[in-house]
Order: sequence, then C-alpha cells, then structure tokens
Amino acid sequence: MRILVLANFDLGLYNFRKELLKKLMDMGHEVYISLPYGEMVEQLKSMGCKFINTALDRRGINPLTDVKLVNKYFKIIDKVKPDKVITYTIKPNIYGGLVCRIKGIPMYANITGLGTAFQSNGILTKLVTAMYKVALKKAKTVFFENIENRNIIVSRGIVSNKQAHCLHGAGVNIEEYSFCKYPVNGTIKFLFIGRVMREKGIDELFEAAKHLKNDGEDIVIDIIGPFEDDYKDVVETLDRNGIISYYGYQQNVKPFIQEAHCFVLPSYHEGMANTLLECGAMGRPLITSNIHGCLEAVQDGKTGYLCKVKDADDLYEKMKQFIKLPYEQKKQMGRLSHGHVSNVFDKRKVVEETIGVIMG
Repeated sequence: MRILVLANFDLGLYNFRKELLKKLMDMGHEVYISLPYGEMVEQLKSMGCKFINTALDRRGINPLTDVKLVNKYFKIIDKVKPDKVITYTIKPNIYGGLVCRIKGIPMYANITGLGTAFQSNGILTKLVTAMYKVALKKAKTVFFENIENRNIIVSRGIVSNKQAHCLHGAGVNIEEYSFCKYPVNGTIKFLFIGRVMREKGIDELFEAAKHLKNDGEDIVIDIIGPFEDDYKDVVETLDRNGIISYYGYQQNVKPFIQEAHCFVLPSYHEGMANTLLECGAMGRPLITSNIHGCLEAVQDGKTGYLCKVKDADDLYEKMKQFIKLPYEQKKQMGRLSHGHVSNVFDKRKVVEETIGVIMG
C-alpha cells in the first residue's frame, strides 16, 4: 500500500512521528512524505521515506501561495497515486483534505492543537471553521490529542462523532526519553522548553521568576527555545540580571532535563504538550496550566502541580510550593511522574492505536 504523508515541518515529523512512519514501512507499506526540505529530511529518507519537496508557508495567509499549494497537492497525488493520505497541521489538513475529497482518496487528518484560530469567535475562527468543514467532510478519521479539542471541533459541526478519534497525544518514546537519576539537592533548577512566546505563558513565568528571586530563593530558571514573538530584549535583560538563564534553541534538550529539578510550562493552549511528556518520562516533576493538553500529563499534587492559566501569582505559588518540598519528596514526585507518563503516554501504544484505526 502507498501512503502519502502531508506535513509542514521536518523537525516535527521526525521528532514526533518517526516511530509511526517506521512501523508503517516495517509492515511493508511505501511511505511518501511531502513537506519543505529541512535538516531532518535526510534522516527521514535514510529510514526509507520517499521525500517530495513541497514549499509551504507555515504561518502566512497568502491566497496566491495557498492556491499554489493546492495545485502542488493535486500534482503530487496524481503522481504518487496513494491508497491513503495522512495529514498533519492546519494547511495540510485543509488543502490536503480538499484535494483528497475531490479525488476520493481515504484521508486521515491530525488536529494537534487548535491554536489562536479557536480562541475567539472572530473572523479568523469563522474562516478556519468553514474551511475545515469543507476539507474534512469526507475524512475517514480525524485524530485529536485531547478531548477538549475533539469536543470543540465536533460541537461546531466540523466533523462527526463517528469521524473523531482522540489519542494520548503523539505519545513519548520511553526508550529515547528514559528515566534518569534525580539531580542532587542544592540550588533548584526549573526548566522551560518551548518557543518563547506569549501563548506559552512566558510572561507569567518571567513574573513568577522575578517574585521568587526577590524572595531570595536559591533557584535557577533555564529557558530553552527560539524567539517566536518579540522577546529578545526582555530575555537578554532578565538573563543579564540573573533572573533567568537563556540558552536559545537546542537540538538536544536531554542534558537540560537531566539537570532540572522541575519542568514548568504555563501554556495558554496545547494539543498535547510533548515537552511535558518527555520531561515526565525522564522522571521530572511538572508544573503546568490546568488546561486540556497539559493537565493530562500531571496528577495534581502527586507528580507535579496544576496552576491557573494566565495567572502569574498562582504560578508563583505553585513554584514556591515545590521549592518548599523536602528533597526526598521532590525526588519521589519525579519517580511518580515517570510512572504516570510511561503508563499512559507510551509511544508504542499510541502508534499501535493509530495504525489500528488507519488500517481498520
């Protein structure tokens, strides 16, 4: 069977879907991947994927560019003649879904998060809703990473209950992100990994960090990730003043996770936060927002703490609460975090479930 995967970013496809792609190829299927060329494409090709270079503007809304993408998808599908198509992220979902509907090809979309488009009832929300309705009407299955995202899309009449299937996120490879020894007692290291942007709760994290430093707490807050919004000057000032330590984008985050006592992600919305799963799998307590896409990774008070979304004071209180825990309790919280994430979010289970639906 020929399977065509439409995606927008090589790094995301490799980091979070390589196990699924490998399993499909191990089963004897040909896997074609259509996305822009990037640093991980060679790795995907070495696995056996057949690569089709496809220009795609991930964030821009340019009708001319998007029409070109639709035409490109028509050409790809005519050439590859796939038996099934799997899509990831909004533009492949919409434009790939539209082409698959016209061509009558079984299509399996993945809505990995709703993002800003569904945070209000404005023009953008109405536009995306209308486009999704057209594109996904004939989709065989639409996969979701949390139940709230599923319910929103179903309630808006975009897909039916029968089409919707909720997974435990993309899962986490518990061999790749294996349990590691908890750091020694002493200066407490908090860690944030993600794009430095408002919607990741970075303003609240910076505010909480200032309060904790003013309290005289012996802590370090490491920030890992690229700038998404205009935070360069703010971050450089905070780093210079010893409030945070900024390391930019890091291809390998495991050394930072190993050194961390606790991972913090005060995000406003998520599909399922992979960073929570990775840090939890490695045995780190988690402090994150009490929202779907985050709360599933935490057993509140047992493997970490849930804080109110967009609330710097509550985040500060939860971080303070963690700091005050005895060292052995922090360590035990990390062990339990590993147990919970490994049991619920094991990548192997997610891959088997996904393939069961696609091939069923």
